[in-house]
Amino acid sequence: MSEEKTEEKTEGNPAPSNPVNRDNTVQKNSAEEALLSKRSKKTLPFSNWLPLIAGALIGIILRLVFSGKPQDAYAAMAGTFVLLVPTAVGATTVFVAEHQKRRSWGFYIGGPIIANALFVLGTLAIFIEGMICAIIIIPLFAVLGALGGLLMGLICRTTNWPKQAVGSFVLLPLLLGVIPPSEPDLQRIAVLERTIQVQATPEQIWYQLHHADNIRQDEVGQAWMYRIGVPLPVAGITQETKEGLVRDIRMNKSIHFDQVSSDWVENKYVVWRYHFYPDSFPPNALDDHVTIGGRYFDILDTTYSLKPQSAHTTELKIQMRYRVSTEFNWYADIVARMLITNFEEVILGYYQKRSVNGNHQSGTPDMKVEVNQHGG
Repeated sequence: MSEEKTEEKTEGNPAPSNPVNRDNTVQKNSAEEALLSKRSKKTLPFSNWLPLIAGALIGIILRLVFSGKPQDAYAAMAGTFVLLVPTAVGATTVFVAEHQKRRSWGFYIGGPIIANALFVLGTLAIFIEGMICAIIIIPLFAVLGALGGLLMGLICRTTNWPKQAVGSFVLLPLLLGVIPPSEPDLQRIAVLERTIQVQATPEQIWYQLHHADNIRQDEVGQAWMYRIGVPLPVAGITQETKEGLVRDIRMNKSIHFDQVSSDWVENKYVVWRYHFYPDSFPPNALDDHVTIGGRYFDILDTTYSLKPQSAHTTELKIQMRYRVSTEFNWYADIVARMLITNFEEVILGYYQKRSVNGNHQSGTPDMKVEVNQHGG
């Protein structure tokens, strides 16, 4: 007697359309896989960019709020803005990304950095920030944004109140921004110096120090400050007046000012102090936040010293005394030191080449240099 095998079918539970693997997982047919893959490709760019765009928009909106004058509330150079807004950008980026799906710790760092870069580019695009400030501030914003992103990522992983947290990140700069900056701002004054050995006499170098004309881009354009947007110098010609030596400085974009000295010894040293005019820096020639002689930055004086080393070798030294006045001088001073030190090296190289290659003249009709009684 043979056993018959029967297969039962239930009308209420139709057989699955896809085959079942031995481990009870359902196989998807190739058509379904292609459809899902096509849908993911369509939504992938938008879903990936949404957190970055959200973070950047928060930054731009807050920057529009922080458009007050330097001495008023909501100033763009206030420590509240510079230190807290990029953190809020990073936190917002991670919050939106985590709302989509769990992200890695690497994203908590990289996403906020990209969002802050987009935030800065956005301020450039709508002309509320200048190129010089943007380049200077991006490294700081990147670090602060990454810290905000890491903190927000930790909150999302360990708590149930990410919405309240991201709201706090955004509201904190708005609440603290109403407090005007300290008056006066914290000041840091420092001196930086560099020296170079020049195969020329003190007289040759002295002449070039006072007759820097037709300055070419290839002579000084490699300085970092000029690469990030500071207009190139054109000329610096000295004349003797009743007040002392006056050196007329001309730069591109119609920038002009004087270097004035009542303290010098011919062929030995000269101390330049700066005199600016109301029109020394035409509109848009320099970012307001980095204008020389402004609220936040200044070059107080520059000294050139010449010391003979042999018959045809002279040590040329430059000393520059500067001021930074911000609520984040620890960062502003780092940037100032880097830019000024690099400028000193470039300008010494300029005078070295001109002194060695230029035609030395003992004097000119428009300048008669004598030992000033204040020169010591």
